[in-house]
Amino acid sequence: MKNYYRLFLLSTVLFLFNCTPPAEKKYFISDLKIEKTPWSYEPTGKPDGQFTFAIISDLNGGEREGIFDVAVEQINLLRPEFILSVGDLVNGETEEVTELQKQYDSFDQRAAKAKAPMFHVGGNHDLTSSGMRDFWEKRYGRKYYHFVYQNVLFLVLDTEDYTDEFRERIHHARSEAIAILEGNHPEEYLHTEYYNMPERETGKVEEEQNAYFEKVIASYPEAKYTFVLMHKPVWQREGEGSLSRIENALGDRDYTVINGHYHSYSYTNRNGHDYIMLGTTGGSQNAEDDYSFDHITLVSYSDEGPTIANIRMDGLLNKTGKIPLDGARYCYQASKCRNTESE
Repeated sequence: MKNYYRLFLLSTVLFLFNCTPPAEKKYFISDLKIEKTPWSYEPTGKPDGQFTFAIISDLNGGEREGIFDVAVEQINLLRPEFILSVGDLVNGETEEVTELQKQYDSFDQRAAKAKAPMFHVGGNHDLTSSGMRDFWEKRYGRKYYHFVYQNVLFLVLDTEDYTDEFRERIHHARSEAIAILEGNHPEEYLHTEYYNMPERETGKVEEEQNAYFEKVIASYPEAKYTFVLMHKPVWQREGEGSLSRIENALGDRDYTVINGHYHSYSYTNRNGHDYIMLGTTGGSQNAEDDYSFDHITLVSYSDEGPTIANIRMDGLLNKTGKIPLDGARYCYQASKCRNTESE
């Protein structure tokens, strides 16, 4: 009977022990026992539901050597969970597989130095022609896609989404326009078919892609937030092929739209949402535009929503107080460097 009683007591103690909730993890410990402390409040650590990711912008057209390499080293200092892009990863401008292989090998070898995964987004330099799109699919897979990270939905669009017939027309018109730009009368570029195509500025999203994202959005009704990434600002397009169907599908959800293409930073509040156009991360710049500068976008997400910081590359220094990779030798904003370069 005594043994039974002891066994009963032991099992009761073990039961109560197992039912006791675990002690709250303490991230901050101090031996100060006074009421006043020399800190504003105790840091609590990084709970689930908080993460950071970085975004790089256009490397092309007209990539400036060395800038992207410096950006990768700077991103490594920031330690994001992953890295997104907004397209124009290579110069493209060719259907030659050997040349495309060379260009993407160069990009991938440099991007591989990042200490976080890189998510690829295609731009017009990557996806204009059928040959370039085929190469992309063989190398990276889908041109538009989605993923979810900590219940946050990411939509990655292809803004070079045209019918095959219209794609060939654009590719031909673009090739002619570039030849004129590089010829003896570049002023004639303003009169070319390509220059006057709305797709040159805004791109387009066709039926199949719209239907895909409408289905994706409907599949994640409980997503806490949505980020929409693209190259061209298709949200500026009017009528068919615009972002309106995806915007309508998102409804009253919280979301942010981010694109590149113009090589000039701008911010728009559109129906209560942030629409952000990034500058460059190595692409060509306009020396007359003070918003054409190299930067890295760092997004810190929590249940309160995203905090978005744009970090200029000429101000992101390592522990020695210098830009990584002897980066001070480069110009990160053409409008600031034009006078010194002419001296």
